[in-house]
Amino acid sequence: MVTEGDVIVAQLPQADGGAKSRPVLLLKELPGFGDFLVCGISSQLQQAIDGWDLPVPEGTPEFEMSGLKTSSIVRLSYASALPRSRMKSRLGRLPTACVVSLQDRLAAHLKNGHQR
Repeated sequence: MVTEGDVIVAQLPQADGGAKSRPVLLLKELPGFGDFLVCGISSQLQQAIDGWDLPVPEGTPEFEMSGLKTSSIVRLSYASALPRSRMKSRLGRLPTACVVSLQDRLAAHLKNGHQR
């Protein structure tokens, strides 16, 4: 059974119409059919948006819990709904405080919009 905060491998749709196995964070279970709002996880650290994405650097307790293989970022802008049928395996999890921080950032953005 998977739950919010789990880091899993999932089949994600790609721009070319195919699908690729990628790590994702289960951010929040959605009402209805058990799908999850997920955030993609990337090792492309240069793509991180300060104050928006969540870094998971090697050597931290978060990294050790996550099951990731290298320093990564949880990309809040790479969010999508994911059905359970696309979930493959569980790698680890992130602490509740990390998940809540991402949820709060997304909620604030949806409520207030981006301030320039």
